[in-house]
Amino acid sequence: MAPKKFSLNPFDDDDDDEEVDKRVTSSLKPLDAKTRYRNDGVLEKENQTTVQELESYALYQSHETTKTVQGCLKVAEEIRSDSSRTLVMLNEQGEQIMRTHQKTVDIDHDLSRGEKLLGSLGGIFSRTWKPKKTRSVTGPVITKGDSPKRRRVNNHSETREKLGLNHLPKPQSRTRDTLPESADAYQKIEMERAKQDEGLSDLSDLLGELKNMALDMGTEIQRQNHGLDHLHDDVEELNYRVNQSNQRARRLLRK
Repeated sequence: MAPKKFSLNPFDDDDDDEEVDKRVTSSLKPLDAKTRYRNDGVLEKENQTTVQELESYALYQSHETTKTVQGCLKVAEEIRSDSSRTLVMLNEQGEQIMRTHQKTVDIDHDLSRGEKLLGSLGGIFSRTWKPKKTRSVTGPVITKGDSPKRRRVNNHSETREKLGLNHLPKPQSRTRDTLPESADAYQKIEMERAKQDEGLSDLSDLLGELKNMALDMGTEIQRQNHGLDHLHDDVEELNYRVNQSNQRARRLLRK
């Protein structure tokens, strides 16, 4: 038996030292089977709860990502619908500009006959009146990509078909909508990932369509601006000749 050690510090209590030694010695003893089983069970339960929480969180994030992709896809489809209507309106506006410009050609023919009639009036000894023309009326300008058939397209559905806006029905989803009840979290996450891949693929196709539609809009607006410039020049020419014809008619009325 080891001899009892006494502290050199007169203020220390030897009983307190013995109590500390007992607590240290008891903490170093191995746990019995019952205590060890109880502690391991608690740790195992805590670890199991943590894994379930992580699986639930991962599945929740997958659901949210799928909803976000579907939301983006819905917005893109709405933009495509609005862009389709805008493109159809632009096409109809271009056809209206061409019809209006064609009317200037008809007015030019009628005005030419009236000018000949005014020129033949005035008496035997009067000079033949000839109107001054600064330029000829050219009518609608047919640019690259236009054709005479463009003016004869009046039906709305035909216009959409001509512009390539009659979209094919969406193919059936390649992913299953439901999983068996026995499916684990990994299978559910994989299904959500497949939905996301399919949605992103559709979104990519939609963005490609929107890009082409935007290019078509820009081309159509540029073509219409070019046509409006020519229409303005023809209208100015007709206005100038009408003023001359009015002056000629007033002089004849004064004689």
